[in-house]
Parts: sequence; structure tokens; C-alpha cells
Amino acid sequence: MSDEKEVSIMAFEPAPLPHEWMIASVIGFFVSWLFVYPDVSQKWGAAFMALSIVLFMASMVSITNAGTDEEHLRILGPHKRRH
Repeated sequence: MSDEKEVSIMAFEPAPLPHEWMIASVIGFFVSWLFVYPDVSQKWGAAFMALSIVLFMASMVSITNAGTDEEHLRILGPHKRRH
């Protein structure tokens, strides 16, 4: 007979990213669009703009779905609190 294994599906929990990621993605997009795309290379400009869009989307997912700092500290805490 077949030996069925249990597959546990973990919930997606995004990591809290620093706010500099969003700032860097916005600045990177505009620099790529205004300077790299028209002057240097359209291929490199498009690649940098795509990377900036991915960074921006990752920071938005992090902002909207990440829990509070207290939740992360509770999970990552090495010891239990004594009351």
C-alpha cells in the first residue's frame, strides 16, 4: 500500500524590511528612467526599472502583511517572561 506522508503547509509571513528599501526602489526607478534608459542603454534601464519595481513590491508586501514588533520579539525571544 502507499505510504502517505503528511505535508505541512506553512503560512506566508513576510519579513519586516527596513524603510530604506522603499526609498531606494523609488529613487532607483526614477534614476533608471531619467538617466540610464535614455542615455546609457535601454536594456540596462529597463532591467534596473524592473528591479526597482520588484523591490518596491516587496516593501509594500512587507508593510501590509508584517506583524508588529511585539509579535516578532515574542516569537524570537530566547526566554520566557516571568511575571
